[in-house]
Amino acid sequence: MIEDKKRLRSAMVARRAALSEEHRRAAADRLCAAFFDEKPFALPAVVTAFWSINEEIDVRPLMHALVEAGCRLALPVVQGKRQPLVFRAWSPGDALEAGVFGTFHPFGDREVLEPDGLLVPLLACDREGWRLGYGGGFYDRTLAGLRARRQVTAVGVGYDEQVVDAVPHGPDDQRLDWLLTDRRACAFV
Repeated sequence: MIEDKKRLRSAMVARRAALSEEHRRAAADRLCAAFFDEKPFALPAVVTAFWSINEEIDVRPLMHALVEAGCRLALPVVQGKRQPLVFRAWSPGDALEAGVFGTFHPFGDREVLEPDGLLVPLLACDREGWRLGYGGGFYDRTLAGLRARRQVTAVGVGYDEQVVDAVPHGPDDQRLDWLLTDRRACAFV
């Protein structure tokens, strides 16, 4: 399974990198419309998003629209290897600091929030809700911990081109509740 995931990661990084800049810009706007057409969770809510890196779909238009809808936003912070993520409060215009793996996150003095809804980055997702990330297991650990304490909705976010027939998965992998792309928003049953 490890080798299967590694091969799929490489293929999906290449697929995403091949998307044109024009496609990327249009996808960010369509993503926002797809979210509000279906509303994967009740608003207003505490929502975690992510600061897009490595040609991930740009979620900033959606983040701004969520704030306008009364939501509180937070961004993930990697605490360390084999640790769950924490989510620090963020508002449009707040400064960010560099994190690990090329990420950016709010400064350490920002409030830690526990989300109602999570916008989760992905490299691939299948039609059953299995997600392929970068391989650190951060979101899987985080979702397992959150789901043990409370009801949360995990929404995988990416380009529609990142939907595949099957994602290899194991016992520690967490399924998504929803998929949100620039062309659809759908719940997994």
